[in-house]
Amino acid sequence: MESLRLSSLNPLAVSYSTLQREQNTKSLGKVHYFNSSTPPSLKPSSSSRTRRLHRSVLQVRASDEDYELKQMRDMAAAKKRWDAMIREGKVKMLTPREAGYAIQLSNKTLLDVRPSVERKKAWVKGSSWVPIFEVDDGIDPGTLSRKITTFMMGGWWSGVPTVSYDKQFISKVEEKFPKDSDLIVACQKGLRSLAACEVLYNAGYENLFWVQGGLDSAEEEDLVREGPQPLKFAGVGGISGFLGWTDQQRAAGAKEGWGYRLMFSARLIGLILVADALFFGAQQVGRYIQDMRMH
Repeated sequence: MESLRLSSLNPLAVSYSTLQREQNTKSLGKVHYFNSSTPPSLKPSSSSRTRRLHRSVLQVRASDEDYELKQMRDMAAAKKRWDAMIREGKVKMLTPREAGYAIQLSNKTLLDVRPSVERKKAWVKGSSWVPIFEVDDGIDPGTLSRKITTFMMGGWWSGVPTVSYDKQFISKVEEKFPKDSDLIVACQKGLRSLAACEVLYNAGYENLFWVQGGLDSAEEEDLVREGPQPLKFAGVGGISGFLGWTDQQRAAGAKEGWGYRLMFSARLIGLILVADALFFGAQQVGRYIQDMRMH
C-alpha cells in the first residue's frame, strides 16, 4: 500500500525532461551531421524525434498510471469484501498472542502464506508454509515492467519484491489439510493472509482464523519463533532496513540502547562515504574523458 501512496513520484517525467534536453543539445551540434553517413536533408527533424519520444513516454506513463489506478480500485473492493467476511463471522480474528495460545493449547495449525524471502528469515515453530504469493523471477516484458514499477514506486526503499499469485495455492493447501481443518492464517502485515482467507473460504474451508496485524505485530513471547531474525523483522528490507529506519527497528533500538543505534549510525556514515567516493570518481572520469576528447 505504501507504494500506491508514492504514485506522484513518477520518474518518467524526469527521464523525459532529461532526454528532451539531450535531444536539443544534439540538434545544435555540428559534429552530429559530420559523423553521420546520412545526409542532413534525409534525417528526421529534431522536433519530429522529440514528438515521437514524447508520445512513447506518455504511452508508458499512461500505462503505469492505469496499472496503479486499477490496483487501487481492486484493493478498495477487496477490503470491502474482507471487512464483510470478518463482520459476518466467516473468518474469526485473533491477535498474535491469542494465536500463540490457540497453537499451544488447542493444537491448531498456523498456515504461513508469506513469500520465501520472508519465510526464510523467521517462522513460527511447527507452522505449515504455503505461500499465496511468491517472488516472480520471470524475465518476460510484462514481469520486467512490473518489477521496474515496483522498484521505482518504493521497492528500492522498502525492499518489497515483485510477487505473483500462485494458481496452485488451493491445491497445495488441500494436499495438506482437509476442508474441516482449523487453520490460523498469517502473513507479515495481515493483508495477504486476508486474501488467503477469502480464497480458502470460497474453496470450502470454514474454520478459518486470521492473525490481525500479521507477524509484524507479534512480540517475542507471543509465538515460538525459529529462524535467524525476530518475526517482526522478517519483512524488513531495502535501504530503510539497511539504515534501521523502519518502525520495527526504531522500537528495537529504544529497547536495546545506544549500541544498537550506533551500528546503524555507522552504516549511514559508511553509505555517505561510499556515495561521496562514487561522486568524486565520476567527476574524475568525466574530466579524463573530456581531456581525451580535447587531445
